[in-house]
Amino acid sequence: MMAAEAGASRNTLTAYEADLRGASVTLEGGLAGAQRSDLEVLGESWRSLARSTVARKSAALRRFFGFLADEGLRTDDPSAALPRPGSARNLPKSLSHADIERIFETLDKGVESGKPLALRMAALVELLYGSGMRASELVALPRASVRTDSPFLILRGKGDRERLVPISDRAQVAVARWRAHVPSDSRWLFPSRTGHLSRIRLYQLVKELAAKAGIPPDRISPHVLRHAFATHLLEGGADLRTLQTLLGHADIATTQIYTHVESARLVALVNARHPLVDAPSGEA
Repeated sequence: MMAAEAGASRNTLTAYEADLRGASVTLEGGLAGAQRSDLEVLGESWRSLARSTVARKSAALRRFFGFLADEGLRTDDPSAALPRPGSARNLPKSLSHADIERIFETLDKGVESGKPLALRMAALVELLYGSGMRASELVALPRASVRTDSPFLILRGKGDRERLVPISDRAQVAVARWRAHVPSDSRWLFPSRTGHLSRIRLYQLVKELAAKAGIPPDRISPHVLRHAFATHLLEGGADLRTLQTLLGHADIATTQIYTHVESARLVALVNARHPLVDAPSGEA
């Protein structure tokens, strides 16, 4: 159902399976027939876990019991007994404009060397920061996906949804330089010995780049570069709806984690442009 009807991604399906199997083990194989009291005990066993982890596990189980009820396999739904941790979310890590400048200065030095791995790193970061794509989307790009005659790229993201992503001139140039070193028979833009570059290897490469640029590696990851893309676009005047489209968020609520940036920009706009800002106090 999750795959065929909900269009869940492979990562989501894997996470749901892991959560359901884990709950089944805790309940000694009695998950499908669990009662409210069983789920209360299960929730207690999660007390030491992070709030986000508990929220994910609860969501998977609520979906599971809802499915059982919809299919007539149960006459009740005991999932109300599962914990519902608060939805407060930490603000995403980002990078300053100075950090980004240092990263690209380091990349440019590598490009001057002409070494293939340096060209690959430049192409990866240009696409990550320049387009805001997810790490999983980036590493799985087909070899011919970025075209010099098109300023857009069609991505298939979470839930198998397609979206158009603009590609900057810089990114196109960086990809063209790297693609000259990609075997012509490769299916992938960033191939590896077993397929395409893995997300784990991309994570490692970004950490190594940060160290070379003098940025603490614990402050950066592919996801942080995606957040920097979003944050800097908002600071530059983009609105949340546009950002939702660019990031591929199905729900605007996901994009609203960036409202702290939008709010700061609006305050600055009012202070700079409102007609009463510079008016003498007696005239207001």
